[in-house]
Amino acid sequence: MSNQNTFDAVVIGAGFAGMYMLHRLRNAGFSTRVYEKGGGVGGAWYWSRYPGARCDSESIYYNYTFSEEIYQEWSWSSRYPEQAEILRYLNFVADKLDLRRDIQFDSEIAGAAYDEANNHWRIDLKDGTSVTAKYLITGMGCISVNATNIPQIKGLDSFEGAWYHTGAWPHDKVDFTGKRVGVIGTGSSGVQSIPVIAQEAEHLTVFQRTPQYSVPAGNHPYDPAFIQQAKENFSDLRRQMHESMGGIPVETNNRSALDDTTEERERIYESGWGKGGFYMLNAYNDLMINEEANETVSEFIRTKIRDTVQDSEVAEKLMPTYYFGTKRAIIDTHYYETFNRDNVTLVDVRRTPIQEVTAKGIRTTDGGEHELDILVFATGYDGMTGPLLKLDLRGKGNVSLREKWADGADVKTYLGIAMADFPNMFMITGPQSPSVLGNVPVAIEQHVEWISNCIQHLHDHGVETIEAQADAQAQWSSHCRELADHTLYSKADSWYTGANIEGKPRGFNIYLGGYGPYNQKITDIAAKGYEGFSLKTSAAV
Repeated sequence: MSNQNTFDAVVIGAGFAGMYMLHRLRNAGFSTRVYEKGGGVGGAWYWSRYPGARCDSESIYYNYTFSEEIYQEWSWSSRYPEQAEILRYLNFVADKLDLRRDIQFDSEIAGAAYDEANNHWRIDLKDGTSVTAKYLITGMGCISVNATNIPQIKGLDSFEGAWYHTGAWPHDKVDFTGKRVGVIGTGSSGVQSIPVIAQEAEHLTVFQRTPQYSVPAGNHPYDPAFIQQAKENFSDLRRQMHESMGGIPVETNNRSALDDTTEERERIYESGWGKGGFYMLNAYNDLMINEEANETVSEFIRTKIRDTVQDSEVAEKLMPTYYFGTKRAIIDTHYYETFNRDNVTLVDVRRTPIQEVTAKGIRTTDGGEHELDILVFATGYDGMTGPLLKLDLRGKGNVSLREKWADGADVKTYLGIAMADFPNMFMITGPQSPSVLGNVPVAIEQHVEWISNCIQHLHDHGVETIEAQADAQAQWSSHCRELADHTLYSKADSWYTGANIEGKPRGFNIYLGGYGPYNQKITDIAAKGYEGFSLKTSAAV
């Protein structure tokens, strides 16, 4: 890699977003450097190697679709691919497109500041070096290893065993054989890892704060004929994915859950449960906007928990009470069945909170001490805004993003792509875009293609800077909040709203209009000469 220190664009992160961004800009002739904290490509899939780690989007959709050649050359083994297979896929793409020569690995960004006098960004690395670029593009996504959430529990430093976070897992296998293991957290990574750890550990203690709704994944190996059919229908598949609400072509029952009889609803829910995956979210069109409708599917799943878990007291501890779907939807493989094992104990930390970590384990407020050899934090991330706020980003007038957003209390973006006072900075699937409420690679492709087309337009028209207008930003942010307030999402505590981070202001920073409609909006804005943006040519600067 050359010692060049000035680029047209610098991209942060070498996951799905950063890799495609590099490919697009480099092919357009722009000098581009990607900086990646990890030792290889993959983003979250490079770091999240915990037992049971698996994608919850079906694999024929969870990939790039910008290249039919790549789509035809790669074949997935099963419906929901494991972390290792996804990482192999991303390495395959990196090899295919020769991306590594423009990615600097083991390089962590400390911050970046916009230089108004020279109209460029200075990007500072934690090793003390700096580079400059006309454009700064963040590709860390809504969750990042930089923003893993490790609760500040008294005494953690005194623990004599080993502890790990699911979002920053060791590359070597962690051996649980004969070990007493504690897992804190029952979000997606907890639900995926708990059944796998339980099969290996001498004893597993699950520390649960919030019971979760989880639906069977129904994972299975793919029939080669099915894969071949998907490849033959590539063009239609890509179109349907990008026009859909969530990046996956799925039909929604265009009826209210309250229109059907109890018996008919049960039949529909049973069918969705049997198919596995997220079909139940689309069983009716009002599950996310009508409390009474949502209660019908919520109670269906609670009944499944009661039928599955043999100990009625344990089953009651596992019973969720929030609106189904308003926290991150979870799919599992034998999660509830795991609590029937003799070597698994469930601790409800709402009733008996964790008091401290001791040298030998965890003590709860009821005086009980759970002796542990290994502690696993399945506590997720400071999501949505956290990855950006962990960086020291400074725009015009040296204003910091943390000050601008008041530490996350007053988040405003334009389209989830750009921000006022931060010229020539773009976010891939940033806050207030559709981002994580769907099949994320589709959202990434939409953003990357829009950003690269925008940069090409600026170059072709001699535009020196592009910046979101404050009024357009305020209108967009208000629109996002209005959409959220008309749904049940805003009524739940989740990592979407920042509720998993102690002291973090609550806010729902996801655009709920859907992937397809959003893509049409940003396409129209570009066609109107980048409406809502201020563009300045060299002569005007």
